[in-house]
Amino acid sequence: MTPARTAPSAVPFFIDTHCHLDAAEFDADREDVYARAVAAGVGIQVIPAISHDNFAAVAATCARHPGCLPAWGLHPMYIAAHRPEHLAGLRAQIETQRPVAIGEIGLDFFVRDLDRATQEFFCIEQLKIAKDCDLPVLLHGRKANDELLKHLRRIRVRGGIAHAFNGSPQQADAFIKLGFKLGFGGAFTWPRANHLRRLAVDLPLDAIVLETDSPDIPPVWIGRGRNAPGELPRIAATLAELRGVDVDTVARQTSANACALLGLAPTR
Repeated sequence: MTPARTAPSAVPFFIDTHCHLDAAEFDADREDVYARAVAAGVGIQVIPAISHDNFAAVAATCARHPGCLPAWGLHPMYIAAHRPEHLAGLRAQIETQRPVAIGEIGLDFFVRDLDRATQEFFCIEQLKIAKDCDLPVLLHGRKANDELLKHLRRIRVRGGIAHAFNGSPQQADAFIKLGFKLGFGGAFTWPRANHLRRLAVDLPLDAIVLETDSPDIPPVWIGRGRNAPGELPRIAATLAELRGVDVDTVARQTSANACALLGLAPTR
């Protein structure tokens, strides 16, 4: 492994493209968690909704914390809470506050007791909403990449992010050709995550965005503890070390990738 080059002295600008800062795990110290992230250079956090019932929590979190931007969506793991009328509620929420993306949406075939037909119904309908509203999507796709790609070829949305990507190089290439970036976070920092670490090195850097999925998917130095957006610079440093580049290069390119995808002004 080639050592990373020394990073510039100025704090790089990072974008956490997937962070659940509204989650209950942060209720006791949300302000401190946010402040530590900002101090570490995490200037933008995308906060995805998971259900109709937490739209208000996401909106409140974003209103209170500069640089936190909402995404509205109905998560596949919470299909027991979703109702068809929530799709109309999603459209209404978009009209009330335009998000940077539709998400977190997708398919989860890892959890066996989640009905596939119901998941696909909500996924397809939300892809249609994203297409109608010309918004990218934040895709959750555990053991479902091929199925997601099938739907994306039929419903051509304005790109998006394959969140917590863990597919094959061929699937990565298919997502990229459809205008998607691939989200990398704490999972690849674990030394035994050989497949993810190879992807992190081999994929073009202009196809990668950074994320934490806080409070979930903690990096190796946290172990089983709570993840937080302030860990993103160290995640970026791990990616830089694996690729043999400086962390500023990773910060600059991944932030540019996220800005282009999400329609944000270029960062410094």
